[in-house]
Amino acid sequence: MRTTTSLVAVGLFVGGAVSVPAGVYEQYWNNASIECPTVPAAGSFPTYQQLPDQSTMPDPFLYLKYTTTDNGGSSSTFAQDVMTGKGKNRVATPDEWYKCRQPELLQMLQEYQYGYYPDHSQEKVEATRSGTTVQISVTAGGKTGKFKATFSLPTGASKDKPAPVVINIGGMQNAPYLSAGIAVAQFDYTSVAADSNSKTGAFWDVYKGRDIGVLTAWAWGFHRTLDALNMTVPEINPNKVGVTGCSRLGKGALAAGLFDTRITVTMPMSSGVQGAGPYRYHAMSGQDETLENSKSGAGWWSDSTLGKFVNHATNLPYDAHTIVAALAPRAVVIDQGTGDSFTNSKATAVIVYPAAKLVYDWLGASDNIAMSVRSGAHCDMSGFSFVLPYVQKILLGTPTTKDYNNLGTYGSPLTTAYPWNTAVPKKA
Repeated sequence: MRTTTSLVAVGLFVGGAVSVPAGVYEQYWNNASIECPTVPAAGSFPTYQQLPDQSTMPDPFLYLKYTTTDNGGSSSTFAQDVMTGKGKNRVATPDEWYKCRQPELLQMLQEYQYGYYPDHSQEKVEATRSGTTVQISVTAGGKTGKFKATFSLPTGASKDKPAPVVINIGGMQNAPYLSAGIAVAQFDYTSVAADSNSKTGAFWDVYKGRDIGVLTAWAWGFHRTLDALNMTVPEINPNKVGVTGCSRLGKGALAAGLFDTRITVTMPMSSGVQGAGPYRYHAMSGQDETLENSKSGAGWWSDSTLGKFVNHATNLPYDAHTIVAALAPRAVVIDQGTGDSFTNSKATAVIVYPAAKLVYDWLGASDNIAMSVRSGAHCDMSGFSFVLPYVQKILLGTPTTKDYNNLGTYGSPLTTAYPWNTAVPKKA
């Protein structure tokens, strides 16, 4: 049994500020030739009335500052120009993306959807291991939240030969991953934050009163679990980490990948709206999951600001492809089933994935984004086996011949849904 205390945030996106992992792209931060547009202060972002109505997927290369309608003047084509990649002062280089646009996206997504992630540098994390259970305690501002995680190690994992790990909430197929040499960890997401408006659980014990969505609270649970594993389980490799969950828990896993650069591969399964499902083009398959019915049915998933876009979803300056693209260059594999009667699998496959992939391709990270289209229903456990070869490739370096750019029976990308596809910035 061992107890360890952590006082420092490492490799996190914290409260809109960005800490970049060593050796990835830190050279861009001191590039004096790149000047970034001003990002609004928290609570001062444009309202839906100040943003154009975009019926297609927003241009990820266009800064928020140049998206607002005041840039249009008397132009009758402003909204069309914004949608088709003709907006002014777009991101021009990968350097500029990493220095300016990615940080803006992280700030923007916290403002409009997730709520602002707590400052981890102000937290004290303590962890105690007993067998395969880790008790976790997080203290900040004189308040403490506690929960626990459990883990399973593959045969042969040791301090000298640590195994990669996939952290999940809600359950997954453990056996194939353990057989592949990947550890599996999990925590009870309801003990971190209830899937309700009750504001109960370890996260709210520390941060009650803040306008933060439950998806962000679950993301925080993933991150504090990773802290605890790193402190108490030397048999796990802290540099090879996956996060996953299905349905609403897949939305939480996507948020976990977004806000912590220690996550090597993000695995949202059947995640739908507020995950890898689009707000636009919402009726292509499934039950027509929309911003409106998701906020009505589970308003606690996101912050209050997203609710201000109810009946105005097409005024949002982002969509699911933007969230996925903001992960780059780190790896992501998206799971959807053609028999999913709930989430919009088809639009995720033919719109969100290829639109986000254009950004990955442009950044030179083509191999770090994958789409897994399978038969089967919502949260079919077989999905974990379908994505496993890709996860092995990322975490273990194991080659795979499986084509994760194959959209199956959905056919080809619907490029008309993201018309800026013909205006991707040219590489120098």
